[in-house]
Amino acid sequence: MKKSIKFIALLSAGLTISCSSDDNSNSGADNTQHVELKNHSVTPHLLTTHPSFEHLSIYSLLSSEDTLPESPNFVYGSMADGCGLLNNADGTYTLINNIEADYSIARITLDKTFKPVKGEYILNSVATGNTAQCSGSLVTPEEHGFGPLYLSGGEWGGNSTNVFATNPFKDVAAASTATTLPAMGQWTIENAVPLHKNAYSGKTIVLIGDDSHGDAGGQLVMYKSDVVGDLDNGKLYALKMVNSDIKDNDMTDGNEYDVEFVELVESTYDALNTECVSKNVMAFNRVEDIDYRKDGSYREIYFNATGRTAYNDTRSKYGRVYRLILDESNPLTGKIRIELDGDDLAGKAKNFHSPDNILVTENYAYIQEDPNGYDDDVNKQHDAYLYQYNLNTKEMKVVLESAQRTPTAIDGGYASYNDRWGKWELTGMIDISENVGIEGTFLLIQQAHSWKNDAFLNPDGAGNNQDSSNEGSILTVIQGLEL
Repeated sequence: MKKSIKFIALLSAGLTISCSSDDNSNSGADNTQHVELKNHSVTPHLLTTHPSFEHLSIYSLLSSEDTLPESPNFVYGSMADGCGLLNNADGTYTLINNIEADYSIARITLDKTFKPVKGEYILNSVATGNTAQCSGSLVTPEEHGFGPLYLSGGEWGGNSTNVFATNPFKDVAAASTATTLPAMGQWTIENAVPLHKNAYSGKTIVLIGDDSHGDAGGQLVMYKSDVVGDLDNGKLYALKMVNSDIKDNDMTDGNEYDVEFVELVESTYDALNTECVSKNVMAFNRVEDIDYRKDGSYREIYFNATGRTAYNDTRSKYGRVYRLILDESNPLTGKIRIELDGDDLAGKAKNFHSPDNILVTENYAYIQEDPNGYDDDVNKQHDAYLYQYNLNTKEMKVVLESAQRTPTAIDGGYASYNDRWGKWELTGMIDISENVGIEGTFLLIQQAHSWKNDAFLNPDGAGNNQDSSNEGSILTVIQGLEL
């Protein structure tokens, strides 16, 4: 279902939105006839397709070694991660992109042909207290009923473990100032994901993934307000099993379990973790990314736990994808099941090696890996995979994998033969089909962890931040995948 959406951005005088759609997209000005998908980076993409996906077109759009014509001093920094794309009234595009290991958020302008031409940092490491910004969610009036706004979470590095709310058109002069959302609590936050405006009419529901593995979890957290667009005055809840004796590894394939979200009264990191333990909140093993199915109900939620060797007696080691169906009339109740289990070494997800980010369309889940380096099982001994999971037929396929150990990568100086599998990550995948007017078009990011260059260090304008990284990032376009 595709409908016309008019998105008008007046950068010099704030932001004005004019909409003519009830669809769950943020396509903007009708400029898609100008788009020409092609390679724009001096860096090749380092991805290899798997059988039945040889037809895909893959383009290298932007990397850390590129110089953009309108901002020659901009560096696309280390561990680029979550992102969101907006269409501008003049036919250009705005990409908001977390730069995880530089603790920053970048804004990248692409021209009418979809060529990157300018980059700048709108939130820097001073603003985030040197706290990594991992996955992110673009909030728009068309999809969520309010915005535009970009939500990201403080995960590791510093101590600002909050949900950050950033205006996509923020003045770069204010890059050292952040807006956080205390009502959503402090966690080891991978992402904060608002549900579609039609999931629960008149309400704001935001799901938050806690990427920790201590005694409390890995929790799945919910912020709920009875006012659309209210991110400050709602209440906080966390998921628990109705039968609190059931732990993560007690869940069995094919079975559903009743869950409820219990109210939390604390708001700071340690106090919330103590409260979650006392209230028997479900302890997953590092909840990573979250998304909902674009099926019209928007209450079918998928989320990843990436796993870890610690606590793997009661929780996933290699990683899982869970499906949560929220009750039609009450978002605080629902049913959960393990959808894909990397700990089942005979199952369809036996190759799972730390599933991290997830994108869900109407019919598929696209799962990206950030391998933790497990070498105790042959199924896990591969570089980062992108999986396609059919939500209807339950068929699982590997679409492509990171190819940092190929001659192209080695000869180009991006990696070495000594790089064991697991060093690079696939992340930040979003569907941009309606933005660019080309069906089956996605952005996908490679975090090139072994591609080191001092030119990539401290790119965000915040000064000599010795903790930031000199790793490269590669932004790609994948065209030809099913929705």
